[in-house]
Amino acid sequence: MTKGENMTTDRLNILKKFFKKNRRLPSYSEMLKLFGFSSKNAVFKLINKWVEANFLKKENGKLAPTSKFFALPILGNIKAGFPILAEENKNYLTLDEYLIEDPQSSFLLKVSGDSMIGIGIFEGDIVIIEKKKEAFTGDIVLAQIDNEWTLKIFKKDRLKKIIFLEAANPRYPPFYPQNELQIYGVVRAVIRKIN
Repeated sequence: MTKGENMTTDRLNILKKFFKKNRRLPSYSEMLKLFGFSSKNAVFKLINKWVEANFLKKENGKLAPTSKFFALPILGNIKAGFPILAEENKNYLTLDEYLIEDPQSSFLLKVSGDSMIGIGIFEGDIVIIEKKKEAFTGDIVLAQIDNEWTLKIFKKDRLKKIIFLEAANPRYPPFYPQNELQIYGVVRAVIRKIN
């Protein structure tokens, strides 16, 4: 990375910190101070670079961040086997683009309880749910069973022609509906923050 690219990246990080703190982009005057520029022309040139690189866009005459503005760099691939030299190949990826196929019909829920630990969903995890009324056997679903909400594995017994929910923890029995079982969504991803 060249010195100029480093400075542009540093300034972009300053811009991101400002946005995180203030929930808006700074004005041109504020950018003069933030970046230590002496002319608005320098700010204008930098903004144009970011627009060309798709970090910012112009909407109704105003600057707005794009999804790439919030993206994290992918620096390359890393083996989880024997150690090797990691190759740097900088691309950008927003987690929502990677984890959420249909943002309009998706939402997040925070997991409570231990019934799904056998498949790696733990208390405090965030699950991304895509709204759906139907599920396939083996899908992890958000369901309402006899007016109670739960996150479980959807199962169909083809021989008995019944549907039920199964936990991923042997401490819990299968859940058969007494009256009603409705599917409201399917888990598309699990997010865990490692302390």
